[in-house]
Amino acid sequence: MHLPLPVTLGLAAALIWSPAQAREMPLLASGPAVSDSKLEQGGSEADELTEMLERITLPDGFEIEVFALAPGARHLAVAPSGKTLFIGTMQGRVWAVSLDRRGSKAEAVAVFAPFVDFTMPHGVCFAPDGTLYIAEQNRVLEFPQAEAVFSEDEMQARVVVPKGELIPPAEESQIHTSRICEIGPDGRLYISLGQPYNVSPANKLAFYEETGIGGILAMQRDGSEREVYTVGIRNSVGMEFHPSSGDLWWTDNQVDGMGDDTPPEEINRQTAAGQDFGFPWYGGGSVRTEPYLNSEPPADLIFPVVETDAHAASLGMTFYGGEQFPEHFKDGIFVAQHGSWNRTKPIGARVIFVPLGPDQQPGPVEIFAEGWLDEDSGSYLGRPADVAHLPDGSLLVTDDRAGAVYRIFYKG
Repeated sequence: MHLPLPVTLGLAAALIWSPAQAREMPLLASGPAVSDSKLEQGGSEADELTEMLERITLPDGFEIEVFALAPGARHLAVAPSGKTLFIGTMQGRVWAVSLDRRGSKAEAVAVFAPFVDFTMPHGVCFAPDGTLYIAEQNRVLEFPQAEAVFSEDEMQARVVVPKGELIPPAEESQIHTSRICEIGPDGRLYISLGQPYNVSPANKLAFYEETGIGGILAMQRDGSEREVYTVGIRNSVGMEFHPSSGDLWWTDNQVDGMGDDTPPEEINRQTAAGQDFGFPWYGGGSVRTEPYLNSEPPADLIFPVVETDAHAASLGMTFYGGEQFPEHFKDGIFVAQHGSWNRTKPIGARVIFVPLGPDQQPGPVEIFAEGWLDEDSGSYLGRPADVAHLPDGSLLVTDDRAGAVYRIFYKG
């Protein structure tokens, strides 16, 4: 059964699960901003990665280099000042990276907030005032002075969403649990919650809509006024608000086990709160899932604006707002594709690009950077996970397999 959104939200608040209401955010703890020991950069590991990067093909005029070594590097957040970079992981740590004066080189990499016991601190995002938010598996924390991380001896961690209240604890899983977050144009905090199945069972649907699992939550930065902003998502691990329209765009990984080339993965554009993007009735694009084939889909579903290759595992995305790249790339979308895990012939492990016209209409998908997949052996030399651009206009790419961040720059 598919309940209308206002009904399901009412049921959630009244019957099933009530997250914290408006409140003063409690102090979790305070302690050293970064660990005493910095992660060694360069050396033989960096040399080996530099040699591997010779395999990466890019458009004419572009080059790629090792930017930083950071084990488990996944989601990226560049501080508003452009002087510091934060990297979320699926392990129990977040990396803080200080940049040089030009903002194009990593000077130091250290464990951020070592006094906090993190659980899958994957989602990192900044508010315009320099406050850092970290979305864990089942908690959200705030760090008001994160930009001063390498100049402060101590900092505070405050609780936005207490542990066990982002999702009901019984729904915690190792599957589709990489949270991401963004601050919207309205100043609210948005968090994506993947659902822990290949295809959600029917007896979970109403409950998931009530709690925001398989959707995107919106809340004030103190955790209050929480609402389910989006429904009908399978597992989104990349989202960003368009810099001019303010619309929310996001990637979505789609259903496995339906064949090597179907269903397509998605890039979606959301223009209003409460929109439904069709999962689990649709497994990707207009492809119906078998468990729901004889079930009537909800009305007024939103279909993707871009369909990408099946099973390439499109994760992080960003609108390119830099000035370094040629005009063709201005305001277009870069997406990191992590690579397939169960396709007969692997696909992915690359960065794709989608040009956008003045009306935000997407052009054909282009392969921008590839070569992390060894075509002969079918093995991965690297697994791109996220993308972000630096103030100098160069593009960063994380690689959680190699434990590194790469920088792609244009020399013309």
